[in-house]
Amino acid sequence: MGVPNIKISDIFIMMGQVVYLHFFSYNQHRFWAFTQMQRAHAGLRDCKGLQFYKMLGTGAGAGFSLRPDFSTYALLSVWDSEDDNKQAFASSPVLRSFFDRSSAQRIYALRPIHTHGKWSGQSPFVVQEPLGDKPIGVITRATLNPSRLIDFWRHVPQASQAIKEAKGVGFFKGIGEWPFVQQATFSVWENTEAIRTFAYVSQAHASIVKKTRERKWYKEDMFNRFEVLSEEKTPLT
Repeated sequence: MGVPNIKISDIFIMMGQVVYLHFFSYNQHRFWAFTQMQRAHAGLRDCKGLQFYKMLGTGAGAGFSLRPDFSTYALLSVWDSEDDNKQAFASSPVLRSFFDRSSAQRIYALRPIHTHGKWSGQSPFVVQEPLGDKPIGVITRATLNPSRLIDFWRHVPQASQAIKEAKGVGFFKGIGEWPFVQQATFSVWENTEAIRTFAYVSQAHASIVKKTRERKWYKEDMFNRFEVLSEEKTPLT
């Protein structure tokens, strides 16, 4: 457990860098899950082949959110290979504990096809040729300028409403490393056309993008687009 059920053809195309985004939801063990935002780092650093990772909290609303969701946490991980990923989730005590204590998981296997910007000063994703005919996952991430926090959060409801009303989006969740300051969103879209329509036709979204540039909300930002190779949802009873 820990890796989606990927077809043999997908394993072949995932030779090289592998990206996963895990969401873990908890009915019990919520305080334990909260402590892992700091405590899990020592165990994760020992995982062979783990190039980059982020332990992430989640928001209770759509997109960026001031209200945390203390029932759900996320792990973004970038691996040298699929074998390294599988071995780590089979043998790492810290990774096994996420599955053992969570009540449900949602797991995405992602293939990077576009990236722009930096995440903690790094460019963690290696862009690959699109395969086509797959849903598209988008991660937008930003570190906010401290002097712009109030102005940014005043406009969050407008941005959240825009994605809630967007056509072609199947899943979206706010994620982030630190409340209020380091924020991100993950969303899954039917195709690139749905993303393009949202980006360029939605007046609410266009307005937010314009204000982002004019008001210099972000100290660091990153936009990433992925093909979703697989999605696994596992409720446990």
